[in-house]
Amino acid sequence: MSSPCRGPRCRGIAGSLRRCGARSFLPRPRRINVGEVTGYVLLESLFTATEVERLRAVAEQVHVDVVAAAEAGETDVTVWPDGHRLEKVRGTTIHWEPDAVGKAVRSLSPVSQLHPALDALWDESRLVDPMSALIGARAGRFVAKLNFKRAGVGSEFAWHQDFPYWYCCAGDAAYDIATAIVMLDDNTVANGAMTLIPDSPAEGPVRRDPLEPTGLLVDPTAVDVSRAVTVEAPAGSVLMFPGLMVHRSAPNRTASDRRSLLYCFQPTGRPELSALTYDPERLAALP
Repeated sequence: MSSPCRGPRCRGIAGSLRRCGARSFLPRPRRINVGEVTGYVLLESLFTATEVERLRAVAEQVHVDVVAAAEAGETDVTVWPDGHRLEKVRGTTIHWEPDAVGKAVRSLSPVSQLHPALDALWDESRLVDPMSALIGARAGRFVAKLNFKRAGVGSEFAWHQDFPYWYCCAGDAAYDIATAIVMLDDNTVANGAMTLIPDSPAEGPVRRDPLEPTGLLVDPTAVDVSRAVTVEAPAGSVLMFPGLMVHRSAPNRTASDRRSLLYCFQPTGRPELSALTYDPERLAALP
């Protein structure tokens, strides 16, 4: 059973950072999985209510525009080994909810090129400065995503690390990628808030599930759920962690949506995800 995290607003990283009363994560240059303790940062209410409302409106407009383009038949369809359907339209991939009645979007990626307000977040100092500290180098672009957990529809994300997917695209450079999640709605246990395994980034790539067809999910028997923490926080908060963080999110069983913007940063000057090719054969090098 995971314990909810409802800590105070964290101001800064390193010695002054507080993450729910725990010690700070002290990043080092290169291989950001080698750090101290928790491995994640929660910056509560980092964006104002006005800013959040604007980003919600932008997110919904982007959703409308991309889905309309897909319905016009302008897509390149891929079905993953787990049966999930992805459609690429005008450079953005729609990941549809696998079990929804009708069509519901699970995620869109990349999205920052779709609206100036989303592109501007790449240069937002409230994100760039702490993410630069987290990865030990000036933070630059990797990819921006928009995740949806629609009311009563948003499905589970099973235990995983982002790292294996990034590794299949970027090789060893994946060790330097970290994610900032901008919460557009309140995150609660009931609506499927993120659950993390603190300290897991320091343990490196975790054994993957041999029965899962994509090869990207963590073996659930390798997860110590007694350490799990579910991060509850108000809209406008930002959760940051490296690609080696073991995490999951539960379904949204509430009557309200839970939407998130995910900005994945890497040391500046490196190729963005859109310029890389996914090579599943690289998984053979991982546990």
